[in-house]
Amino acid sequence: MKKNIFLSRIIPNAGMCKLKRSEFKVDIHYKETPLSPEQLRKRISDVHGLICLLDDTIDKELIDAAPHLEVISNMAVGYNNIDIEYARSKGIAVCNTPGILTQSTAELAWALLFAIARRIPESDNFMREGKFTGWQPLLMLGGDISGQTLGVIGTGRIGTAFAMMSKGFNMRVIYSGKTNPELDRELGAENVEFETLLRESDFISLHIPLRENNRHLIGKKAFDLMKPTAYLINTARGPVVDEAELIKALKAKRIAGAALDVYEDEPRLKEGLTELDNVVLTPHTGSATVPVRNRLAVMAVDNCLNILRGEHCENRIV
Repeated sequence: MKKNIFLSRIIPNAGMCKLKRSEFKVDIHYKETPLSPEQLRKRISDVHGLICLLDDTIDKELIDAAPHLEVISNMAVGYNNIDIEYARSKGIAVCNTPGILTQSTAELAWALLFAIARRIPESDNFMREGKFTGWQPLLMLGGDISGQTLGVIGTGRIGTAFAMMSKGFNMRVIYSGKTNPELDRELGAENVEFETLLRESDFISLHIPLRENNRHLIGKKAFDLMKPTAYLINTARGPVVDEAELIKALKAKRIAGAALDVYEDEPRLKEGLTELDNVVLTPHTGSATVPVRNRLAVMAVDNCLNILRGEHCENRIV
């Protein structure tokens, strides 16, 4: 009897085609929008492999609804959407897709940094609305980038790649947490206390996974410590930032601006966020390049197939 695989969303064809060519029975939710938790539970009652995305909640209730489940393959680096310990207790393998989106996410973080510092979206809207009447000395003044202090919170793969891209801008790089010999050697970076990073940085970029101990890590206390000329960039996880406090800080000009690719209650935005000129918003597109998404899709499929075939899977978390 063939084992069953359920794919919770359409993914790039590179992954879809590989999955369909496999020896397993495949069921696919052929839409770009996610199933509700109730719908997802119904679809996986007899599956052995589940390929899911970051906004699919794989909790105890869902796992219990799939008594034959052998593997959960998450098409994402993070896996805070999965109850890892409960899956472990049930002997279910959990896999992710690390490494592939490092450069693309770091590049987007830089794009956001430039966009907010130089007011690119705001300037674009200004032009499209026909407001430009000629050069003016005070028009769309933003912040410098070269020679400024760059604070990096989280120096794993993405945070390190992001920091390394600062080389051409002659920036002072500081970070908090574990010592990072590569950044120390290549950039002369400084490992500082978290509060020091908040006080001294002109740009603060977040690159940490979401855990209970860093939920709302950037909240009122952090904003009060930051420079009024500082900018915050978040391409990590939305709940790392207290969005309500961020809105207050932006409205009060306690910081100069923020650029976000992830959100606390994604896909919903906190009321008032879209009304602000000093924030840039993108729709969780850190990995949104054609080559990267293709590789993510293939890796997620391979992870699932390898586990169901009893083969080694290097991306297995549990």
